Amino acid sequence: MNRRRKVLILGSTGSIGTSALKVAREQPEHMEIVGLAAQRSVDALVKQVAETGVGQVCVTDEAAAQQARAALPSQVKVFSGAQGLIELVRESSADLVLVSIIGTAGLAPALEAIEKGMDLAVASKEILVMAGEAVMSAASRKKVQVLPVDSEHNAIFQCLEGRDPAQVRRLIITASGGPFRKTPEEELINVTVEQALRHPTWNMGRKITIDSATMFNKGLEMIEARWLFGITMNRIEVVVHPQSIVHSMVEFVDNSVLAQLSHSDMCFPIQYAVTWPNRVPNTLKPLDFAKLASLHFEAPREQAFPALRLARHAGETGGTLPAVLNAANEIAVDAFINGRSKFPDIWATVERVMDKHTVTHHPTLAQLIEADAWARCEAAKN
Repeated sequence: MNRRRKVLILGSTGSIGTSALKVAREQPEHMEIVGLAAQRSVDALVKQVAETGVGQVCVTDEAAAQQARAALPSQVKVFSGAQGLIELVRESSADLVLVSIIGTAGLAPALEAIEKGMDLAVASKEILVMAGEAVMSAASRKKVQVLPVDSEHNAIFQCLEGRDPAQVRRLIITASGGPFRKTPEEELINVTVEQALRHPTWNMGRKITIDSATMFNKGLEMIEARWLFGITMNRIEVVVHPQSIVHSMVEFVDNSVLAQLSHSDMCFPIQYAVTWPNRVPNTLKPLDFAKLASLHFEAPREQAFPALRLARHAGETGGTLPAVLNAANEIAVDAFINGRSKFPDIWATVERVMDKHTVTHHPTLAQLIEADAWARCEAAKN
């Protein structure tokens, strides 16, 4: 039986949020937008409010929130700041919260949504990387669904279809290889920000595009998959697939492999997260296998791109170490984007900070936040 989901979008003006609004326009019988949140893109948010008619929004940047209050109709309630995200969730009538906020800012509202019994559609890697144990434990306790929106995890979700993790031999996450798939290791020190932002397949924000170039995005996805699907890190692998048609694969204990394929369009996983467990028709571009001709796969160059090794170590160790990896990477990426470091310094910074960290196992939320703050401070040191 189909149902109409009431959806709150956290990060509505970013690429995931705008794709979600596109899905809502095409599937009004399945998806109603009931709230929006953005950081500071007031003009875009005002247009989205006019389109959706929502009565509640949040703008986390305080100055931009004042602009939004002046620009929006008086009946639209505008929350502000980090606490405003939590208040927006708390007062929302949503039954599904789509979290597409870059960084750790989405963690507190995600946990609030779970406590309210709302299902969670996760497009923000940091939530499960930083606090996967806490998030999945809370979701189990409250009996809510955590639905993956990342194309790779959504693909695995579709392939698994509720199967027992004991039947799984490997989860195989695909990677485009980024813009430097064939660049010699010794030339990576000369990589510019402009070159790193030229992703061959996806159109994404700056931080996640740099993560794709370093392959930290795949490292973070490995840790996410560990929590989403209850699979140990040694059963999660990455394979490079430049065409980005196969979004991920699952190998079962009988040596059969299931894969999910589609064109590179985030509307596919967003729609499935909203309409799950049903599939509904849409106008998205179908695959033409005759035109595809061939699909290529190759092993990642882990020596040149050590992000996978670092992420695997963090995921296997657990505790506060994944949060430290994530926080150090955010600071290292910012330093590269702003010309304060070279491209390979991103990996070097993350490894240095991880090596200095004393891990706390089964951390509380306060301990995770403390580890995150420590890692940011440590990563900022020369």
